[in-house]
Amino acid sequence: MRVLYVEDEQFLADAVKHNLEKQGIDVDHAADGEEGLNKAVSNIYDCVVLDIMLPKLSGIDILKRMREKKISTPVIMLSALSEVEDKVRGLDSGADDYLAKPFKTVELVARINALLRRPSAVKDEIYTFGDLEYNAAQKTLNGEALTAKEADIICELIKADGRLVQKEYLLSKVWGGEAYGEDNYIEVYMSRLRKTMRTIGLKTQIKTSRGLGYKLVKG
Repeated sequence: MRVLYVEDEQFLADAVKHNLEKQGIDVDHAADGEEGLNKAVSNIYDCVVLDIMLPKLSGIDILKRMREKKISTPVIMLSALSEVEDKVRGLDSGADDYLAKPFKTVELVARINALLRRPSAVKDEIYTFGDLEYNAAQKTLNGEALTAKEADIICELIKADGRLVQKEYLLSKVWGGEAYGEDNYIEVYMSRLRKTMRTIGLKTQIKTSRGLGYKLVKG
């Protein structure tokens, strides 16, 4: 596995790089946005870990340019900014996951492994509920591309067929239990999915049962 890690704080970068390599992960480091972009668009990495606040070019700008070039490499955004709006901004730009600083290396490793975990064969399967249509092979919702985690979440909600899906179940199923109890973590992805559904013009909605979980309701 080869990972690109873009981080301008040298002490932190050295520590994280060392710990990832102890886990058997090959790591290339970039110390600023321009260097990070040049390496990211080479399209040789299994995963890119991007800090948002970088000199010369922000992590969001790097991500946008990667997606404009049709580079689909999974991206994990890093930032000390922990507000939901900041996380949604990263997801809107094409990020697959988000990790707030400070973080434990074991959590970063778990997120990387979860993103790179692929079934041996992808079923060309269509899941429907109300006016939703999710394509498992293409990871699209009514033709709109989703990030890996958004795709996993909407698939679980559709398969529940209107029944409540508990938050703890989603954490375990989608993140492997590695979200470390962050209260608003899943809500970031729910917010993004709701926005996508509104943009498409779907009538089906995601309803929150506070403290319990989520379910789909036909419009």
